[in-house]
Amino acid sequence: MTDAYAGDLSTMADSAQPRTDVLVIGGGISGIACALALTAAGVPVRVLERSGRVGGRLSSPPLPRGDADGRPVDLGAAYFTVSDDEFADQVADWERRGLARPWTDTMQAYAGDGSAEPKPGPQRWAAPGGLRSLVADLAEGLTVETHREVSAVTPGPAVDGEPACAVVLAMPDPQAARLVSAPLRAATAVADRTWEPVIAVALGYAERAWPELPAAFVNDHPVLSLVADDGSRRGDDAPVLVAHTTGDLARRHLDDPAAVVDEVAAAVGDLLGLEAAPRWTHAHRWTFASPAQPHDTPADAPFHLDDDLVAVVGDGWGSPKVETAWRSGTLLGRALATRVTC
Repeated sequence: MTDAYAGDLSTMADSAQPRTDVLVIGGGISGIACALALTAAGVPVRVLERSGRVGGRLSSPPLPRGDADGRPVDLGAAYFTVSDDEFADQVADWERRGLARPWTDTMQAYAGDGSAEPKPGPQRWAAPGGLRSLVADLAEGLTVETHREVSAVTPGPAVDGEPACAVVLAMPDPQAARLVSAPLRAATAVADRTWEPVIAVALGYAERAWPELPAAFVNDHPVLSLVADDGSRRGDDAPVLVAHTTGDLARRHLDDPAAVVDEVAAAVGDLLGLEAAPRWTHAHRWTFASPAQPHDTPADAPFHLDDDLVAVVGDGWGSPKVETAWRSGTLLGRALATRVTC
């Protein structure tokens, strides 16, 4: 799309209909947090989500063929941590209502020779209903349009020709780059940003036969980067493990993620000393799992926002964490609320 055409489209949209809403593209935790902050400030907002439900990379997608007996499995983020006081308040509310639970403050760290040692760290949190349930909780009462594919954001701003008071791109930089071009300043902000892929593989077993985990970093391994005990983190002791591949392996199989399943299952079996093979497996591709190098942004403004009112948020705008995504969206929503007139 040329700049001239983009300008014509924006002009046509302006004359055809009024600007009534901020449009947030992406229903992950950063987009939903942004929409929630805007709503709290009295700003009308709609979330446009291309899939059938909110969650983004906190997704717990339903597995096919009833493999997990209807139990969702966390195939995205493995856990979240808390350091920000305001996010701590949100997490405390989730905990009071049984939506979030403290999981572990000690991971295992496996070396290349297979040896393991405990690695203490911050408290990791999980969700009995899967991490997606936390995003769904935040989205209660918001206007979310699912199965909404977006082709272009143009000056005005406008989304596929529909005028908006402002537009928020709540997604990884490479996805945002597909939607914006000059003269929008967001195009420069997200250009040429590298993100690492991951293939997450769920492994369901007949019984729990592995040592106390509850999750492990796997260092210097050709196949694995992390293994998590999904029954431990969810608190139901289901015999389910989730393994994350290395970025290099994922890059070779992005077109066919199921092709890594046998290799991953064998690697997990070797790592944990498992004799039995999994009863069922499921692979999920994350083409843009985490930023190779996050944006360097001020702590009080972990987002992109310029005078053209096309913004970008997410965990790429600071340390790549669930908390970063929440803060990015929340703080942007408040900043936008002071600048837009709908």
